[in-house]
Amino acid sequence: MPGKQLSVVVTRRLPEAVEARMSELFDVRLRNDDTWLSRSELLARVRGVDILVPTLTDTIDAEVLDAAGPSLKLIANYGAGVDHIDVEGARSRGIMVTNTPDVMTEDTADMALALILSVVRRIPEGMAQMQKGDWNGWSPTAMMGGRIGGRKLGILGMGRIGQALARRASALGMSIYYHNRRRLRTETEQALGATYWESLDQMVANMDVISINCPHTPGTFHLMNARRLKLMKPSAVIVNTSRGEVIDENALTRMLRAGEIAGAGLDVFEHGTEVNPRLRELQNVVLLPHMGSATVEGRIEMGERVILNAYTFADGHRPPDMVLPEMI
Repeated sequence: MPGKQLSVVVTRRLPEAVEARMSELFDVRLRNDDTWLSRSELLARVRGVDILVPTLTDTIDAEVLDAAGPSLKLIANYGAGVDHIDVEGARSRGIMVTNTPDVMTEDTADMALALILSVVRRIPEGMAQMQKGDWNGWSPTAMMGGRIGGRKLGILGMGRIGQALARRASALGMSIYYHNRRRLRTETEQALGATYWESLDQMVANMDVISINCPHTPGTFHLMNARRLKLMKPSAVIVNTSRGEVIDENALTRMLRAGEIAGAGLDVFEHGTEVNPRLRELQNVVLLPHMGSATVEGRIEMGERVILNAYTFADGHRPPDMVLPEMI
């Protein structure tokens, strides 16, 4: 069976079905507990391995690649984003990098829409009121949110997830606009009912809702900076299910506190688990612990793609989900 001799190191606990299948196919070292590896643990764990299966919580840089040595030939990332991996450095050492595209598309789009609904309709505020026992009955002016239908949604990043969100939001009566590195084909725009804005500034200034769906790259770091956030209408909201680094979190926090932006729904944060404490205090903000892809189906499918890439590589063929530096 191809790959039986190859050693595989996994840096985090994966769904049981995924770990069981990996154990059947490879000489795999799994984790017993679901914690982040320390830097020293990661460096020790990668030495002499053939295939490394990291997640977004692992920084795979030159030091890690050097520690792994010449035996490492494949980094099969468990996840779509690869901004935590030195892809160029890996390639220069003859190491292939793969990811798990597509499988998280629908789940993440669901979460983006859930955040839009939660913020605009003030759902968490209502839940908090009920859980505290503070509800005194219906009132004509209590907990008034906004109507979703008719709102303008500006999607920043119209890839697979952005398009999946567009289809969902359109079904709820939202008008769809987008800014992207490359304009979509005319037939795709027509199918989505989406209008392209070449100027991100102009799109931001005219939208009721902004959804961040682009990857984190050097070019997208703080793409929504203080200047651009100030272009948003005071009644607008922003949601992010992509990467926290795309938004200047401190600037966003200041503007939310000042009422210059109506609300935000965030599933990702600029500094990982170190969420701005002032952000936690705001009632007009919905914060989630990076749950965008957290479905049983999605996480198992991610594992299946990792296995497919590793197994194909072990069989002497090019893995189907190769990541190249020019793709980032």
